[in-house]
Amino acid sequence: MTTIEAAVQASAPGIAERVRNATAMEHKDTESRSFITQLMSGELSLDHYVTYLAQYAYVYRALESRAAQPGDPAFVNDPALNRAASIESDLAALGAPDWESAHPALPATAAYVARLHQIGSDDLPCYVAHHYTRYLGDMSGGQAISKLVARHYGATADQLAFYDFADVPSTVQYKRDYRDQLDALPFSEDQIDAMIAEAKSAFVYNGDIFNALGASA
Repeated sequence: MTTIEAAVQASAPGIAERVRNATAMEHKDTESRSFITQLMSGELSLDHYVTYLAQYAYVYRALESRAAQPGDPAFVNDPALNRAASIESDLAALGAPDWESAHPALPATAAYVARLHQIGSDDLPCYVAHHYTRYLGDMSGGQAISKLVARHYGATADQLAFYDFADVPSTVQYKRDYRDQLDALPFSEDQIDAMIAEAKSAFVYNGDIFNALGASA
C-alpha cells in the first residue's frame, strides 16, 4: 500500500459514520411521526406514554433474547445496555404490572419482533444494525424523551429507569467507544451494505409502531 493509499484509507469514513449518514433520512422521517411529536410536546397523556413503553417492552425482549456468539464484539453483549428489565420496572411503577394483557403487541410491533427473531444468531451485521439503532438512540434522543416525559406528564425517576444507564459512567464516552468498536469490526463491503439496509429497515419498523400508536391514540 502506498502512502497516498494509506492516507485515503485512514480518512475514509468508518462503519458507524457510514450507517449514520446512510440512515439520516429514515431517522428524520421516523422521529417526525405525529404520535411521537405529539407525545414529546405534551399534547397526549401519561397513559399514551405507558402504551408506547409497553410496545417497546416486546421489542427489547426480542432484541435481548439473542445468545452470545463466539467472536462477538464486547459491546454486543454488554449487560449495561440491557433495557427490557428496566422497561418492565417502569411499567410496574406506572401502574401497569400486567402490561402484556393490558397492552398486547400491535401488528406493527409484532412485525418488528418477528424480524428480530428471524435474524440468525450468526448474522452479526443485521443484528448490530438493530442494536446500534436502539441503544445509541436511547443514549442520545432517549435522554431528551426522559426529560420531556417528566416535564409534561409528571413521570418520576422510578418510572423512567429505561433511560437511566446506571452502569455506564459516561454515555458520551460510551458512545465514542461503541463507534470505535463498530468501526473495528472486520466487515466486508457486502456485510456493511447489509447492515445499512437493515438499519434503514429498523427505522421503518419504529415508524410503523409510531403510526400504529397514533392511529389508536
